[in-house]
Amino acid sequence: MDATPLRPKSLHWIALALLVLSVCINYADRGNLGVAAKSIESELHVRPDQLGILLGSFSLTYAFFQILAGKLIDHWNVNWVYAAAFFLWSSATGLTGLAPGFSAILALRLVLGASESVAYPAYSKMIVISFPEQLRGTANALIDAGSKAGPALGVLLGVKMIEWFSWRGMFFVIGAASLFWLLPWCLIAHRLPGKRKIVASGWTAPSYREIVSQRALWGTALGLFAGNYAWFLFLNWLPYYFEDERHYTKDRLALFASLPFWAVAISSMLFGVLADALIRRGYPAGRVRQTFVCAGLLGCAAFMLPAVSVSSDLLANVLLIVAFIFMGAFSSNHWAFTQMLSGPHAAGKWTGFQNCVGNFAGMAAPYISGVALQAMHSFFTAFAIASAILLFGVLGYWVVVGKPSEIIWNRPLTTPDQVTYS
Repeated sequence: MDATPLRPKSLHWIALALLVLSVCINYADRGNLGVAAKSIESELHVRPDQLGILLGSFSLTYAFFQILAGKLIDHWNVNWVYAAAFFLWSSATGLTGLAPGFSAILALRLVLGASESVAYPAYSKMIVISFPEQLRGTANALIDAGSKAGPALGVLLGVKMIEWFSWRGMFFVIGAASLFWLLPWCLIAHRLPGKRKIVASGWTAPSYREIVSQRALWGTALGLFAGNYAWFLFLNWLPYYFEDERHYTKDRLALFASLPFWAVAISSMLFGVLADALIRRGYPAGRVRQTFVCAGLLGCAAFMLPAVSVSSDLLANVLLIVAFIFMGAFSSNHWAFTQMLSGPHAAGKWTGFQNCVGNFAGMAAPYISGVALQAMHSFFTAFAIASAILLFGVLGYWVVVGKPSEIIWNRPLTTPDQVTYS
């Protein structure tokens, strides 16, 4: 057990603010292909199922590289590993604007996925090193709010940039502008703790074999897969849905397609702070996180299918925004739940493996939704599949995980002077 008390300093909060900005950029980079999908379809003459392949290709390398990402951040200084990955994914985004066709875009999306695979294991490691349990909901909620504001800004600004610069110019401008984030990060990275070293005799971090033997890991992986399935459907297909099925003009698209993402960004922050407040009042952290996560998945499933079924555009938007608000209860707490279960010693590897399994949904959701759209000429089937999968996620987080508690790894106990930061 780690006896060193965590007291985040102003530097840690500055770093967290930069990470929130970076995850905003991260998700704008992931989602900008969805914004450009209709333009790419027209210029490159690709079918909806081919668009599904392009939209899902990111998650192929993103999922598989999670295992390597977990190892990298446990072995090297997480702050510099993250900086290198940020440079790679921003470059891949910018180069997409120069891609001559389908194959080149596909290759760059694979590079984007591989480099962004470092992000969430790195966030998890940084937060568990620097923030106590009573603040991890807030810290994770800020990260999550950034991940939801990113697509909102991506849609709002991306539509305008396509009008100003074409879809190619949008990718180039976003990629080039993102690189400026590295300047402040490199100024503070060397002052941040990059690793938590346990120097007790005979102590080593849990292996992947030990981690995958835990039932709770598979419950969180199933739950994340379900939440990610709905999220990747929204992230990749929502602008196309508004434009193609609701027949929104570009001006209406920029506003209405961004509103659900703003809603989930705000709700994520509120639910994260609320969960932390309940924990500070003495409620058990594991059960609080577990309840918020499951309620979020249930609420999203309950409202997303009616949203795509009603004929009224106004009612459809209201229902979709409510579904996104519930998604915020899930997304603000599920990584804090994982960090509580794994503890600081296994956070990087556990997060990497869980994210690997969970992000197969990022391949499945865009492709299955594209096939369903091509076959049915409607988004109803795609949303119905996502709603059903969300219910399986609730089973994962509540039934498979069971009563939540931090895993006690089979390791010697450490004392306060045996834990160092570097």
